[in-house]
Amino acid sequence: MTTAVSDDLWSAIGDPTRRRMLDLLLADGDGTATTLSEQLPVTRQAVAKHLGVLDRVGLVDVTPVGREVRYRVNDAQLARAAAQLASVGATWDARLRRIKRIAEAIQRSKNT
Repeated sequence: MTTAVSDDLWSAIGDPTRRRMLDLLLADGDGTATTLSEQLPVTRQAVAKHLGVLDRVGLVDVTPVGREVRYRVNDAQLARAAAQLASVGATWDARLRRIKRIAEAIQRSKNT
């Protein structure tokens, strides 16, 4: 599994409505644009557009069932996003530790 940061993936996740949709899909197992729009303060058409974005980046799997289209979170892609976030977090933790060491060295040199 790669932990290289995907701009498209994070752009999709960056929208609060799409994050809420992912939360709802995870809680319910799956859903349709209609069932999601009933739980969100946006229209069904807006939900459908958001689902299209999530589909394009692979965060949801799409299954036609009769006249409905059902959406389910793609666990592998969500795990990829979590791995990317952990990788970015580890990188920033290392940077902040280095900044702290530099600041402490500067402070020590001022005290001597």
